[in-house]
Amino acid sequence: MSLDYLKNVFKHNQQKEAVVFNDQIYDYKFLLEKTVEWATILRANHIQSGSVVEVLGDFSPESIAALLALIEHSCIIVPFSLSVKDRAELSSIAQAEIRIAFDEKQNYTIHKLANPISVFHPILKKLKDEKKPGLILFSSGSSGKPKAIVHDFSFLLEKFEKPRTAKKMFAFLLFDHIGGLNTLLYSLYNAGTIVVTQSRNPQSICAMIEKYQVEVLPCSPSFLNLLLVSKEYENFNLKSLELVTYGTEVMPENTLKMLNNLFPWVNFQQTYGLSEIGILRSKSKDSQSLWVRLGGEGYQTRVIDGMLEIKAKSAMLGYLNAANPFTDDGWFKTGDAVEVEGEFFRVKGRRSEIINVGGEKVFPGEVENVIQEMPGVCEVTVLAENHPLVGQIVKAFVKLNSKEDASIFRIRLMQYCKSRLEKFKIPQKIVLTEASLSNERFKKIRKELV
Repeated sequence: MSLDYLKNVFKHNQQKEAVVFNDQIYDYKFLLEKTVEWATILRANHIQSGSVVEVLGDFSPESIAALLALIEHSCIIVPFSLSVKDRAELSSIAQAEIRIAFDEKQNYTIHKLANPISVFHPILKKLKDEKKPGLILFSSGSSGKPKAIVHDFSFLLEKFEKPRTAKKMFAFLLFDHIGGLNTLLYSLYNAGTIVVTQSRNPQSICAMIEKYQVEVLPCSPSFLNLLLVSKEYENFNLKSLELVTYGTEVMPENTLKMLNNLFPWVNFQQTYGLSEIGILRSKSKDSQSLWVRLGGEGYQTRVIDGMLEIKAKSAMLGYLNAANPFTDDGWFKTGDAVEVEGEFFRVKGRRSEIINVGGEKVFPGEVENVIQEMPGVCEVTVLAENHPLVGQIVKAFVKLNSKEDASIFRIRLMQYCKSRLEKFKIPQKIVLTEASLSNERFKKIRKELV
């Protein structure tokens, strides 16, 4: 596949800052030369067009150049961040043939994998035969087994060829996340600057925003909640921030309200995307609203029985280890329950996470939003627990800012929720925990807590 468009962007912006990594700044000239160098490395290591190549690491000038060279070489890329669990099993599912691994100093190793492959999956075989670049991503598995999602990479790249505003953006979302790749490609195609950090805690993020005058921070509601709890924003100048985009999970209404009060100069915008369909263009009704307009060129939306469905040109080719999720007429069932108001949507939560209490539906996000308002609450995750009489009850895992007697907190929670939630939505089981309730991707943990 030709990357002529992107290379022309690099050539016309050679002196501009492309990547900030390990407190060093790399320009587009360096990135262009590195991409050419990686094309030579691939040939020297006999990596053929169509090879399924696992890329292990995080964003860096070296890994970005390798990624671009692999796309141009029409390889099928399987990115993995260093924190991924069960990587050997996932690599086998992806039928990976070669691994390129990067360490924190950009050193790399290349070696062939021992995955026994007799016959490639039909989706992979089609990509190989047509000499098209591919991308395999795995669903988070936060509420089930990870699915192997296969894209034709060329479809994902097309939307970036329409020029947009260049910004200095934080590479917060990970290397193997559709949102992380979206951030990277948007920045590269518009000759922006991507700022990389190896530590994604609130203190490090705030320090990097101040030092490098970051303008855009794509992240998750869970991270923004931790930022509020940490109060690290008080120790740094964050005035360079213009836009904070949030997605991957439901944003608590109270968290968004607090963020707008603390950072009135920042525009908070909800994003929406899935590994299966890519990232849609979005526009929040306003900075304080959880209502969002979705779509853009190449995307169509509809709501069937309260559930959002999307048709996208950039939709995946299919799963390697799961059934076809598309309707007969090509719509992807997102599994997200939504409300509709004119051209705007409000995402209520995942259908798989709905708690059924005696026939009444409870969305965890609604309960979490109320509990998160309580003084002393750091994090909260709400789940279903089976019950012999009503089918399921609401169970809340809560992490507090300081020690509190469990029985006293339970009484306080019940009293707080009584006037704010219907009776069947109030948690019947409350577990205090000192463990983090978000994973390394700063997304609520649901599966492991059950």
